[in-house]
Amino acid sequence: MLYRHGEVFRSLLMATDLVLVALVWLGAYGLRFYTGLEAPQGTPPLADYALALVGILPIYGLMLQRQGLYQPKRLGSFWAEAAEIGWAAAGAVVLLLALSFFVRSFSFSRAVVAIFTISVPVVLVALRLGVRSSLRVARSRGYNQRFALVVGNGRLAGEVIARIHDRPSSGLQVVGVLADQRAESTRHGLPILGGYADLKQALSGKRVDHVILALESAEADRLEKVLADLDDEVVSVMLAPDLLHIATLRSSVENFDGLPIIHLRDSPLVGWASVQKRSFDIVGSALALAVALPALFVLGLGVVVSSGLPVLYRQKRMGLDGGMFTLLKLRTMRRDAEGSGPGWSKREDTRRTRFGAVLRRFSLDELPQLWNVLKGDMSLVGPRPEQPEFIREFRREIPSYMLRHKVKSGMTGWAQVHGLRGDTSMKDRIEHDIYYIQHWSMALDAKILTMTIWSVLRDRNIS
Repeated sequence: MLYRHGEVFRSLLMATDLVLVALVWLGAYGLRFYTGLEAPQGTPPLADYALALVGILPIYGLMLQRQGLYQPKRLGSFWAEAAEIGWAAAGAVVLLLALSFFVRSFSFSRAVVAIFTISVPVVLVALRLGVRSSLRVARSRGYNQRFALVVGNGRLAGEVIARIHDRPSSGLQVVGVLADQRAESTRHGLPILGGYADLKQALSGKRVDHVILALESAEADRLEKVLADLDDEVVSVMLAPDLLHIATLRSSVENFDGLPIIHLRDSPLVGWASVQKRSFDIVGSALALAVALPALFVLGLGVVVSSGLPVLYRQKRMGLDGGMFTLLKLRTMRRDAEGSGPGWSKREDTRRTRFGAVLRRFSLDELPQLWNVLKGDMSLVGPRPEQPEFIREFRREIPSYMLRHKVKSGMTGWAQVHGLRGDTSMKDRIEHDIYYIQHWSMALDAKILTMTIWSVLRDRNIS
């Protein structure tokens, strides 16, 4: 069976990786010097490039290994593995470039280095895709299977089982559940094999490769006893911490000098994700401003003619990480509309001017916020920003309210395209905002923008 030869398989995978790295390096040399491209300084000997592999292969092998690419990761996703390959390849290139400063006797073609740098991660990711496809076929035929026993009573155990079932390509099968508080013979569609005290009996009665401990926080006192029962067993033990009720945003685990540190409220918009979203905001807002400038000029004149100056309405709002910024709008209300203090805007607000009502109806008053986006105060998509006066009240009364400030505020958002704006349920709006943060992707942003445009065209004010 394949599961008995995992170490051999991982060693072969590492050897294959290094062979591919070598072939890509030599292939880049051939592509540069033997495909008719001009070489003003002549064609260097192949032996010089082949000799460079003495330094290249150990560094790539080290970086790939340090990134954990040869550890068993049945439950890991393909995209996570692809990202790890990218980081390992980038680290290897940086290290090689640093070492090249100490080797002045020979310099390599920049074109060869560029082709090699780009091609290595692509080839290694393609290899992983092929390996995963092959394993998926083998596992569908009953090979390379692993069997797990889940220990736990409640929601956490159900979550673990659901995620395993959602990824059949992992080849991991749950054979049963151990649960103390039971009034039925099955749970989550699996047989209950007994209580926690029956752990050893369950392990002796079935083939089990992994025991997954999914105890609720209220059962923390049982963990030590269960672990003691596993001391003389050869099964792999995994611990799923009970964080579902407190990990309100994306969570991650960081190794701090050997000590695992769990981040419970990570924003998804860090690293390249942040760069990607900001780049999209800059390009999108700049293009939109260029198109909207003539309309803004005409609308500004309309505000002046209908109710005088000022054209713009400025208001302090809270944004990313609790920072304050000045939000811009075309003025839609009388100049003395907030004489008695800030308040919610309503659909038939008597404070609006006649021209302002038209602007609000088609969300045209929001167009100046494109400048807020271009400056970096806001994003095209995100939770709508609120006034500090309201926030002081909301953060006291609504749990997790401040989590919406873990990302930039947006001109439109998941809550707005679902009709939650203005004087609507703040609890529902927060739930939608947190859903957006938890599930953020550029595809979700594109979906929200599309829904926003469609809503405006259908004459629905969602701002």
